[in-house]
Amino acid sequence: MTRILLVLLAVAFGAATLPMGATPSRAQTFPSRLIRIVVPFPAGGPTDLLARHVSQRLSAMLGQGVIVENEPGAGGRTGTQAVARANPDGYTLLLGGTNSNAMAAALYKTLNYDPIRDFVAVAAIATDSNALVVNPSVPAKTIAELVSYAKANPGKLVSGAALGIFPHFALELLKVRTEIDMIFVPYKGAAPAITDLLGGQIQVGAAAKSVLLPHIQAGKLRPLAVTSMARWPELREVPTMREGGFAGYPSEIWFGLLAPAATPPAIVARLNAAINQCLRSAELRESFAKLGLEVKIGTPSDFAAAIADDAKEWDGIVKETGIKLE
Repeated sequence: MTRILLVLLAVAFGAATLPMGATPSRAQTFPSRLIRIVVPFPAGGPTDLLARHVSQRLSAMLGQGVIVENEPGAGGRTGTQAVARANPDGYTLLLGGTNSNAMAAALYKTLNYDPIRDFVAVAAIATDSNALVVNPSVPAKTIAELVSYAKANPGKLVSGAALGIFPHFALELLKVRTEIDMIFVPYKGAAPAITDLLGGQIQVGAAAKSVLLPHIQAGKLRPLAVTSMARWPELREVPTMREGGFAGYPSEIWFGLLAPAATPPAIVARLNAAINQCLRSAELRESFAKLGLEVKIGTPSDFAAAIADDAKEWDGIVKETGIKLE
């Protein structure tokens, strides 16, 4: 009887010390219902496109529905905060990375959440680079020509991008380092900014390869430089920013899935394994290649380390541009 009592007490103590929601049965049966991937930017942008490619294959891999929900606003903070406050059960995920998680702490004066500590990295998905482009109405064909044109026509050029993300900094760094007078217009996301760039309402822009490449190849936008370390294979004639004399210019952004902090490790591991399996698909890799994305496969700790490294880099960039957002 004493031995039986001791065993029962040991089992009860072990169950009591498990994190809330982390019971073995819950982890083993995950997922048992619909999973939401929150994209904190409008539909049509690079984050949204990537999320929709991944969600379809992840749903098939897990045997459960996986839907994408766009919750744009406040430079990505609205959707990011919603996931930070969600139940840490693996059913609400954030398509985040550099823009939503690595930049925010340095960029915003006040946040109602911590963009790193309030999340657990689940899996990296891909990296993407940007290009600086102009509407064909602008006569410049290189960054140097753009700078000369802007100095000869102060205040005439208008640029635009969503606030507080990579394209915003790409444009502001150009202004700071060349001392040109160029008006900046804030947008809610990449898609509306590109729409106005194509229509000529703004003349200078920056965006991810996945968004810009089709417009560049169609001759609707003119590329001046790319931010990647090497030239894009599709645009061999377009130099990198470093080749143009902009050493230390940010080169790429990370995308990946994150979950609210305290999400059980077993569920994180389950999601990581499923996502990595999806990323090994030749079909998905081909889809990503068409979007200009480079697949990244790794562990949750790999992705967490990448975000931490990005955060250090972007702290310096934010200080250089002087950009601070409310």
